[in-house]
This record gives sequence, structure tokens and C-alpha cells, in this order.
Amino acid sequence: MALEAVGGAALGAVFGTLLDGVIAVSSKTIMFKTHLRNLKFTMDSFQQVDEDVRQHPNILFRPIPGLERFRIQMKKGVQLVDKCSKVRPWKLNAFKKPIYTSKLVALNASLNTLLSVLTVHIISDTRARVIDVATTLNQIDANIVAQYQNQNQGWCAIPEPPPFTVGLDVHVEELKMELLKDEASMLVVTGLGGCGKTTLAQMICKDQKVKEKFKGNLFFVIVSKKSNCLVVQELCRKTGSLVPSFQEEAIAFNWLQEFLNTIGQDPLLLVLDDVSPGSDSLLDKLDEFKRPNHNILVTSRVQFPRFGPAYLLGTLEPGDAMTLFRHSASRSDRSSYIPDNLAEQIVQHCKGFPLAITTIGRSVCEQPTEIWEKRVTELSKGSSILDSEDYLLACLQSSLDALDERMPIIKECFIDLALFPEHRSIPAVALIDMWAELYGLDKDSWSIANIHELTNRNLANLVTRNGKTEIDGYYSEHFVTQHDMLRNLAIHQIGQDEIGKEKRLIIDICSDNLPKWWTEQKNKPKKTRLLSISTDGLSSEKWHDMHLPKAEVLVLNFQTENYGLPKFVKKMSKLKVLIVTNYGVLQADLSNFKLLGSLANLKRIRLERISIPSIRKNSMQLKSLQKISLFMCSIGQAFSNSSIQILEAFPNLVELNIDYCDDLVELPVKICDLIRLKKLSITNCHKLSSLPEEIGKLEGLEVLRLRSCTDLVKLPGSIKDLTKLHLLDIYKCFSIKELPEDIGEMSGLEKINIGQCSRLQELPVSVLNLGELREVICDDYTENLWGEPFKSNLTKIKISVVKEDFNLNWLHNL
Repeated sequence: MALEAVGGAALGAVFGTLLDGVIAVSSKTIMFKTHLRNLKFTMDSFQQVDEDVRQHPNILFRPIPGLERFRIQMKKGVQLVDKCSKVRPWKLNAFKKPIYTSKLVALNASLNTLLSVLTVHIISDTRARVIDVATTLNQIDANIVAQYQNQNQGWCAIPEPPPFTVGLDVHVEELKMELLKDEASMLVVTGLGGCGKTTLAQMICKDQKVKEKFKGNLFFVIVSKKSNCLVVQELCRKTGSLVPSFQEEAIAFNWLQEFLNTIGQDPLLLVLDDVSPGSDSLLDKLDEFKRPNHNILVTSRVQFPRFGPAYLLGTLEPGDAMTLFRHSASRSDRSSYIPDNLAEQIVQHCKGFPLAITTIGRSVCEQPTEIWEKRVTELSKGSSILDSEDYLLACLQSSLDALDERMPIIKECFIDLALFPEHRSIPAVALIDMWAELYGLDKDSWSIANIHELTNRNLANLVTRNGKTEIDGYYSEHFVTQHDMLRNLAIHQIGQDEIGKEKRLIIDICSDNLPKWWTEQKNKPKKTRLLSISTDGLSSEKWHDMHLPKAEVLVLNFQTENYGLPKFVKKMSKLKVLIVTNYGVLQADLSNFKLLGSLANLKRIRLERISIPSIRKNSMQLKSLQKISLFMCSIGQAFSNSSIQILEAFPNLVELNIDYCDDLVELPVKICDLIRLKKLSITNCHKLSSLPEEIGKLEGLEVLRLRSCTDLVKLPGSIKDLTKLHLLDIYKCFSIKELPEDIGEMSGLEKINIGQCSRLQELPVSVLNLGELREVICDDYTENLWGEPFKSNLTKIKISVVKEDFNLNWLHNL
């Protein structure tokens, strides 16, 4: 096992003895049963580490020094467990019981520490064998695909289940038995939102026997409210095929039938997660087309009776509910005292509902007894918190109560998350744009701090691609996710506003079914400050007029290949932020872009997966626009006209962000006319090969970020003229072989990131003239470039060596 690999046979042997003792005593004694069960759970967690070791039989793992103390503690643990087995309730006095209990808790904490050390060590040794430049390049490509697919909720790998689960093992085994049969089946797992349906499906897909049977024919698709065409498109992409543009459902179903015919008799498992009632026609077709050995696993909040009895995922058993509650109400790094009587009352009120248990457990974590008693009293006032989802919302409402007086802006930020579609990861930079204008959060880091506050209160999750927190203001790899029920809580809060004075307005349009109030009161002014409109793949944009004189933020979410800005945008005179996101599979053409020319207060525009229209001379002028962000857009057409005057169009532009734009080969020279530009970020544009020599004209530029532009060969010599530049980021610019000779003339440069610049051979001597340089971020290779004579002369520089962490778990944290 893993312990023997890194700690020797003696450590493995005493661990085995302790495990055998815990199993034996747990089955016999009624004393200390909870603590012994927790101990058994911790020891079972070592099996995952063993699995990691078995998957890498050719790696010789390094021994870990200092494990002797763990061996001694486990040896004492064997004796402790043996003593516990001999204790009789009628002979145990009140003084000795806490002693045994505290020792069991301490033993469990020691094993958790050992588990953490072991996990990090195994991962480190495993990754150390595979990291090189070629792998890094492949990783960047994987990130591109992953980012693209995750935004559409399609992903060729199976999302990882949460690290801690309880009460689902029996369900996994029961469903697995049905899926492993050599016959076609469609299994529908149903239950309330938040009861663990998605986690259950993920656990089944990660089961070894399931993976062995279905091999490469295992697919996981989140359906939600997508049209059938989009669902089939995502499945098509997962197969590695070119994604066609299905104009009609019949064509999509034809492709689906051909795909299943191609699979033939080979085992297939297709997981359709979060299927809504409107997707029953898709299930009909799958049921019609499936062959022997083809299995469909459906998770949904509703039942589909015509496909057979649904598998109802109910609430947790009392023991499992208490285990989940204690886990949620305890810190991972230390034990917490949980009053048994109060814990039992809280769990009883939760009725075994996992999300309610977890949410309440975390809200009272490490709180004084008085807080626990107050919470029990509050819960006792209602008959049940789980009679319906409305009661669950009332329960979750308590998570926001503390924000009303102390942190009102944090509560507003929480509610703002509902402006984005369900089941979508929200780019943190989009929230930064909104909150800067709405709440005066002028520094990007202040918005990120608010997201951390929400995460700390379990009202949202902040995830990053590499699992690390950036410290230089780069937040394009930060995303916010939120559980469905928490989003429902935010929508519930929006509904509490007085009718006619709603601060936020969220409109979801399916096909051309507009809200009744919109068609009846189309000319009545609304006092809305934030407007979100989401449409599906069948909407034709036949919208009525709307009068929004106070709207400051407009969020448009759509899934079609052609999309026009609503004509009423022209009259939104106070609009400051525009966020347009295409959640479809293919890039979309955007029309009516000229309407923005009438918006005198528009300051920030973010476009995602859009083909940017051409910016022609005199087509529009946005004098107040300060920031443009383009993500996965086609931008070549926008600057194709040689007669354009970009300075006239955006005379006060301060920040330009271009990320994952594959058609950007050369940065247009016209960009260098933006003399007020302070931040220029061009990231993950892998075809970008050169920057214009005129870039030196951007004399006010303070941040130049070019990370992961892998084809960029060199930096222009005129970069020396950027004397106000304080941050230069060329992380993962693999093709750059040298820095400009006169880089030392950049008198304001304070920080440079040259990590993973593997072809960089040496530094120019002029680097010695960078008197303001304070920090260099590099890797093991580029660190060597900063030896003599630089090391002895640049004594004020901090050199930070960053280790690569190829972690894609952020994609599945939904």
C-alpha cells in the first residue's frame, strides 16, 4: 500500500493492525460508536491514495522523513481501541469517558494529517515525472478545449464528485448492478434539488467496474434547459467529431441515431444530468434508438413514468445525516466541540436533506453554544423546513440575515449572481465590471475580496484553473459557481422587492414566449438598475419595446448563431455595463452593434464567443468607454478596414483584454493609437506571432500581459519607451528567445513574470538598470538566468519560483 511505499513496512503493518481493530470493535461495542465510525471513515480514505499508487507502477516513490511519530501514535491507537472494546457502560464513570473520547478524536486528527501529507507527496512524485515543455503545451491546449466546453456545460471527462460523500454507497451499488447488465436500460434518478443526484451519477461514472465495461463510450452531459439540438451538439463534440450546426431537431436526431448505430453492440453509458420536463422528446428518441448494452442514466427533479419506475433518491438515514452534519460543522484542520443534544435537534429538523444539513452545519461551525441554541429555537418555530422547496429557501435565508446590517454590499453581490444562467460558471471579471460601476469597487481585488466573503459563507464557490490565487491582478482564470438552490435563494430575494420598484429584472425566454407583463405594459417605465435577458436556441428576438431609464447593467445570454442587440438598448441612457455571452456551441454573429453609439455613459463592454463586427470610420463613437473585454471572439473583421480610426471610436479607452481569440495573428497597429490605454492584456492567443513596433507609443501603459501567447517570437524594441509600465507578464511565451536589449530603459518596471519561457537563453545586460524592479516570477529553469552579475547587483529583487500545477478540478466544481 501507499504507506509502505513511502514509510516502510512497519508503518503499513501497524496501520493494518489498527484498521482491523477498529472494524472489530465497531461491530461489537455500543460505546464510542460515533468516534469509531469517524475513525473508520478516515482510514478508508487511504484507499484512494493506494489507488493512485497502483495506477503508477513504474514510479519509485520517495520515502517521507519524519513518519516515525505517526507509527508510534498508531501503535498507541491499537492499544486505545483495545481498551475501548473492554469498556462496559455500567462501569464507566463520568470522568473517564471524556478521556477515551478525546484520545479517539486526537487519533483521528493525526490520521487526517498523515493522509494530507501522503496525498500531497504522492501527487508531487507522480507529476514530477511528467512535467516538461511538451506536456505544458498540451496542457494549454487542453485548457482551451476545457474552457470552451465547460462554458457550454459539455466536458469529455467525467466531473469529479465532491471529496466527502455520505449515504450514497448503497445507491451506487444498486444502480451499478442495473447498468452492468448486458441489456439496454434507461434509469431515471429523481429527487429534490440538492439531494445528491448529480454526485451519485458522478460516483457511478468513477466506479472502476463501470469504467472497465464502458471504456471510451462513457459520456456525461448536463442538459438543464438546453434545446435538444444543443444537447446533441455537445454529445457530438464529446465524440471528437466536427460539430455541425443543427438547424432542425430532426437533423439532430438523425445524427444521434447514426452515432448510436456506430457504437453498435459495444457497451455505452450516457449520463444526462438535470433533465427538465421539456426534454422528454429527447428521452423518447434515445429510448427508440438504443441498442442492447446501451444504457441511459437520467437525473432530474421530476419523474418520467413512461420510461419505467424512477429511482427516488430520498433523504439520509439518521446516522448518515449526523455524520454529514458533524463533517459540515467541523473545521477540516482541527476538531470542534459539537453539543450532542443540540446537534441531534438540528439534524432532526433537517429531515435528512443533505443541502439543508450542510448549509446549517457550516453556518454554526465553531460558533458558541448560544448560537446553536438560538438556531434550534428558530428551527423549532416551523413544523418542518423540508415540506417543500419553499421551506428550504426559508432555511437558507438565514445565511443572508447576518449580511443585512454588517455587509449589505456582500448581500447585493450574492443576489447579482442570479443574473447569470443556471449551471454556468460565472467569469469573475464579468462581476468585477458590474460591481465596479454599481458599488464603487474601483480596484479589481475588492470585487474578488467580496467573492471570497461569499465563498467563506458557503453562498458561492470561487475556483481557478490552476487552483492558485493570483497576486498581480490577473483574474481571467477565476470563476464563480453556485448551487441551484442558492441561486433560487437569490431569485427569491429579488422577488421581495416592491412591485414596480424592482432593482433587478431577470427575464428567461423560451422560444418566443415573452412574459405577459412585457406584452401588456411594454411602454411603462421600469426602475430597474440591472437587467438580465436569457434566451434559448429557439428564440427569434421578436421582442416588444421596453423603457428602462435607470438601467445601469445589461446582461444578455443567448444560444443562437445570430443575435441582435435589442432595439430598446438605444434608449438606455444610463447604461454603464454591457455583458453579452453566447452559450451556444458555435460562434455567433452580433448585429445592431451601432445602437451602442447613442449610449453616452457606457463604460464597460464584455463580449464572449462573438464574431466582432467591423469598426468602420464614423460608425460610432463611445466617448465614455473605458474597458473592452473579448473572450473567445473572432476579432479579425473588427480591424480589417484600414480606414478605421480606433482612437475616434474609443477615445478614452483605459483597458483592453483579449483572451482565447484564435484568429489574432498580429496585433493591429491601430491599437497603438489608444494613447490613454493603461492595461493591455492579450492572453491565450496561441497564433499571435508579433506585436507592432509602434507599441512604444502607448506611453501611459502600466500593465502589459502576454501570457500563454505561445507563438509570440519577440517583444518589439520600442517597448523600452513604456517608462510607466510596472508589470510585464510573458508567462508561458515559449517562443521568446531573448528580451529587448534596451529593456533596462523601462524605468518604472516593478514586476516581471517569465515563468515557463523555456527558450529564453539569457538576459540583456541592461536589466541591471531596472532600478524599480522588485519581483521576478519564474520557474526552476528561468531562475538560473538571474545568477551573476544580476544576483549581486539587484539585491532588492524578490525571485519567486512557481511550481506548475496541472489541476483541472476547477472545471467540475459546479
